[in-house]
Amino acid sequence: MNPDQPKLFVLDTNVLMHDPSALFRFQEHNIYLTMTVLEELDQGKKGLSEVARNVRQVNRFIDDLMTANKNLDIKQGLPLLPLNPGNNHIETQASGHLYFETEAHSPRLPDSLPGSKNDNSILGTVLALHDEWDCDIILVSKDINLRIKASVLGIQVEDYSNDKVLDDLDLLFSGNLELPAEFWEEHSEHIHSWQRNGETFYEISGADTSEWYPNQFIYLKDNFDAIVHEKTTDTCIIRVIRNYASEHHNVWGIRARNREQNFALNLLMDPEIDIVTLAGQAGTGKTLLTLAAALVQTMDSKRYSEIIMTRVTVPVGEDIGFLPGTEEEKMSPWMGALMDNLEVLVGNDQNEPWEQKATNDLMRHRIRISSMNFMRGRTFLNKFIILDEAQNLTSKQMKTLITRAGPGTKVVCLGNIGQIDTPYLTESTSGLTYIVERFKDWDHSGHVTLKTGERSRLADYASELL
Repeated sequence: MNPDQPKLFVLDTNVLMHDPSALFRFQEHNIYLTMTVLEELDQGKKGLSEVARNVRQVNRFIDDLMTANKNLDIKQGLPLLPLNPGNNHIETQASGHLYFETEAHSPRLPDSLPGSKNDNSILGTVLALHDEWDCDIILVSKDINLRIKASVLGIQVEDYSNDKVLDDLDLLFSGNLELPAEFWEEHSEHIHSWQRNGETFYEISGADTSEWYPNQFIYLKDNFDAIVHEKTTDTCIIRVIRNYASEHHNVWGIRARNREQNFALNLLMDPEIDIVTLAGQAGTGKTLLTLAAALVQTMDSKRYSEIIMTRVTVPVGEDIGFLPGTEEEKMSPWMGALMDNLEVLVGNDQNEPWEQKATNDLMRHRIRISSMNFMRGRTFLNKFIILDEAQNLTSKQMKTLITRAGPGTKVVCLGNIGQIDTPYLTESTSGLTYIVERFKDWDHSGHVTLKTGERSRLADYASELL
């Protein structure tokens, strides 16, 4: 086979359900859709879920291709290039063709794999294509079991990796950088400092500053903590941050217990930061810090008119079934972590019953629990939006939610990338990873990875040991 010859990629249904634009992501190579895949797309098009919307978008793409090439023989393949998907915000350099299974293939599966199953039918079609095509034929699927069976049968198979943000999660932007101990000595001739409005600034130039990002935290172990305030090609202006570990600078009674928590509070309390992403394992204080900052800026300084809490509803265990009531009542079981932290912040366990009722009534008027299912088409003005469990969202879902933010709105995304419950999502394709990497160059975004657990010694030990 000619290595320069275009390959034939056979797409599994879950690839298109995950990314409707996958048809246009294979550059000069050809795409093949089996009749089984088209049947599964037809079955998955109904409903209001993200998967159903993706399926309908795939169907529209295919229909547009057929309409644009209605004078061509469909057996010869439909060129992907004439279709202009710009209206759907897709950047594509596709120049291959889209082929369909126009006639039944004789099964070539071993007797141990019944052809009546959809996955096995796809495998049988791929095996039969080897007799018809003189090129590399590769099955693309996000289903691990299907990839295993394909490998057993000697079929070339790959995961769909076009949506991967990083090849190695260790390369994910952490939001902070420890400076070498000799940093001040090395830059002593290129540092200019001044004070303004009680804050200390340093202008630093040097080759290493070119690798810094806006709002990245720069620190030395000897209690020097600063943030990249402005960045140009040759110089960086860093600002010494506020110490929220002190009693005088607490946030709704909460003080930072470690360096990363102090970094997080500086981002959460900065009105110039429109989007904050906080990643870290359970017990690092992501939700507590965010709620404390939200309450201060909503109840005290009136910077925001309302706090909106939401999260993706992916159950860890068996689903509990239909939940009656209003939108907020339906979402309440999913918001347990937020409500537990709210109890700590308002101190209901120490108040009299009448104080508890008064506090809860006040909070109810300023805190609203919303479902992601009804976010499309909305615009939030002057809101503090808390998006919990963001690691379970796809990049497309993250875009849909973040673009709902109007003037004066702050969005905070919380999540643990090591705890993904959504099928077909991995650490490298998670929406949280996507946002961290895409926004790290923007002047109005900030990210911190929290590393130290502060929940309890039992929780910390369990996180390390189990």
